Amino acid sequence: MPRKRTSDHTPETETTAAVAEPGAPANDNTPAANDNQPSFAERVGQRQRPSAPDPFGIAGDYLAGVRLFESKQDRQMAIKFTEKPSQAVIDKLKDAGYRWNPTHKIWTYPVGADSALRTRIDAERLYQEIRTMIREEKGIEPGQEVPF
Repeated sequence: MPRKRTSDHTPETETTAAVAEPGAPANDNTPAANDNQPSFAERVGQRQRPSAPDPFGIAGDYLAGVRLFESKQDRQMAIKFTEKPSQAVIDKLKDAGYRWNPTHKIWTYPVGADSALRTRIDAERLYQEIRTMIREEKGIEPGQEVPF
């Protein structure tokens, strides 16, 4: 049987493996084995990201009984207590612009699109102040916050 040459390109003598000519450019636009796959550019917008819990906890002090949450869906910050806080804590929440939500039993503050970062920083600062106040009221030593 005659041996097939790789330089002949007739259908009856073509080999199954393509051999690149010496000196051929690396990007010669020849069809690749994965041409039926979507390109990187086509896949960029299709990536499915796992959803985060909403609302998600930012900070919590279980000894003091206070937790800070953010809801991206509802665009609001929330502070929740395990028991009713003192009037001084309630006044601090009201002064900061938080409103009581009786349905969910949380104190909420809206997060505006133009001031979202500032609102988050202010909420964390307020949480720390309230946490310290409650710890002092309960006689709990100041300590590290318990992360979620």
